Amino acid sequence: MTAQDIVPPLLTPDRLDEVEGWFFDADRFVFGWLLTRQRDQGTRGDLLELGVYKGKSAILMGYHAADGERFTVCDLFDADEAPDDSTATEMRVYYPTLTRQVFESNYLRFHRRLPTVIQGSSSEITSHVPARSCRFVHIDASHLYHHVRVDIAAARELLTEDGVVSLDDFRSPHTPGVAAATWEAVLTTGLKPVVLTESKLYGTWGSADVLRDALAAHLTTHPTLWGVTEDVAGHTLLRVHAR
Repeated sequence: MTAQDIVPPLLTPDRLDEVEGWFFDADRFVFGWLLTRQRDQGTRGDLLELGVYKGKSAILMGYHAADGERFTVCDLFDADEAPDDSTATEMRVYYPTLTRQVFESNYLRFHRRLPTVIQGSSSEITSHVPARSCRFVHIDASHLYHHVRVDIAAARELLTEDGVVSLDDFRSPHTPGVAAATWEAVLTTGLKPVVLTESKLYGTWGSADVLRDALAAHLTTHPTLWGVTEDVAGHTLLRVHAR
């Protein structure tokens, strides 16, 4: 056996913090709970992430793709050309070190196989992923209002009836475009907010009440997280906080 034949052991999920990026404990818990519950309820469907940065959330999602389910990620990475000047500026200011090689290298430290990787604009995702095929979509691509609106519309087209979308940075001071597009979707497209964390809003165009109540009940025994319900714009949603 040569050195080239030795396959290094995979890292375990508890070492996820070795990957650079922002993915806080509450969202790791909600991701895991939602994806596991879908599996336990017999919900089938693909997984999709728009915007991967260096792979932190994608790595966790990869553990939840069952046999026969496709996991797709989409990012511009280090593309030579951005779709417009505003996106080029965002890439230059916020993501100067993001490359496809970095993402793939990080992912393969935890998994033997890469997901389906689409290097390009998230505005083209509906050309690559079939309509009504996804049970979970994580949106963390552009923070610009006009792009986020398109990403949300794509999620609505791609999700199954009770599929869930997670919208990152919906309340950060430096991403007002995400906030505007997110709440616009709630007020005008029928998106039902289910769960809010410090970083993300989770919603569905399907049935929200059972999902929200099940998570609220589960949180009553969680050692470090707690939840409180609140009525907003005709919707009852669950806010999740660290103790």
